[in-house]
Amino acid sequence: MTLAVQILRRSVFLAGPTASGKTAVSIRLAQLLEAEIVSLDSMAIYTGMDIGTAKPLPHEQEGVPHHLIDVAHPSQDFSVAQFVSMATIAATNIVKRNRTPLFVGGTGLYLRSLLRGLFEGPEADWDLRDHLQSQAMQHGRAWLHEQLKMIDATSAQRLHPNDTRRIIRAIEVYRLTGRRLSDEQSQHPRPVADQPRGVIWIDPPRHWLHNRINERVDQMMKQGLLPEVKWLMSLDPPAGRTALQALGYRELIEHLSGRCSLDAAVEQIKTGTRQFAKRQHTWFRNLEECRSVSTTGTESADELSRAIKNGLRDTPELDET
Repeated sequence: MTLAVQILRRSVFLAGPTASGKTAVSIRLAQLLEAEIVSLDSMAIYTGMDIGTAKPLPHEQEGVPHHLIDVAHPSQDFSVAQFVSMATIAATNIVKRNRTPLFVGGTGLYLRSLLRGLFEGPEADWDLRDHLQSQAMQHGRAWLHEQLKMIDATSAQRLHPNDTRRIIRAIEVYRLTGRRLSDEQSQHPRPVADQPRGVIWIDPPRHWLHNRINERVDQMMKQGLLPEVKWLMSLDPPAGRTALQALGYRELIEHLSGRCSLDAAVEQIKTGTRQFAKRQHTWFRNLEECRSVSTTGTESADELSRAIKNGLRDTPELDET
C-alpha cells in the first residue's frame, strides 16, 4: 500500500531532530490547519513506552486527534511496511473528514517511504542479525561499517558508523538478495505537482539543541524512565528486539543488567541522543523535498507554527471533498 497522490497533496509534513520542539509546534499548526496529527515516530507506536519516547500524552494533545501512537505491543517488531499501510489508512480517513493530515516526527525512513514509496526488502533474518551484532561487539562498530563499505559504499557513506542497526540491515539485504540497499532505495522524488504542499523540518542551532537534549534526558529520569524500562523488561510476552534497542532504553537495560553505572548510562543516553540528532539533521538536509525552517530557540510554538503555515504552498486539492 502506498499513499495516493491526491492524499499526499493534501498532507503537510513536519520533521526535525529530537528535542527540537516539534510536539508543541505541531499542535499549534494542527489547530491552524484544522488538521489531525499522524505520528512519524518509530517508537511512539509502542504502548507503555511513554517517557523515553517523549510521546505526547492525551492531556498534552490539546484536543488534536493523534494517530499511530500506541498501536503495537512492545513484543512486536513493527515494520516500515506496516507503518506505511496504517499511515495510508489514517490519512485517507482524515481527508474523508475534510481535514488535513499533518505528519509529525523524526523517523527519516518513515518520512521518505511516504514521500517516495517503499522498498520493503527481504524479511529479517534474525540469526544473521545476531551474528553481525556479535561481530560488531567483538571487532567494534567501525569494523562493521567497513564491512558495509566493501559491499555498498553509498549506504556506508550515508550511515554513521554508530548506526549499527541500519548498517546490519544494509548488510543483511546484500547477503540475502545479492543487491545493494542503496540501489533498491534510489527512489527519486515525485514530480513537484504530485508532492505535498509542505515538507518542513525544524533546524535549531546545534548548541541550543544539545542543551535541550541534556535537559530532556534529565527530565525523563525524574519522570520515571528507569521504572518504565524495568516494566518493559518484565513484560510477558517479552519486549521484542526493536523496542529493547530503542534509544534511552537500551542504555538503561545495560545498567540494570549490571554492565554500567546509572550515571554512565544516563551520559550514554545524552551522547547517543546528540549523535542521533546529528544523523537526523543529515537525513532531512539531504531529502530534497524538505525545506528547513531555521530557529534561534527563542521563538514560541505559536510564532513558529504561524511562520510555517504562511510558507505552505497553496493546493487546490485542499478545497475538494
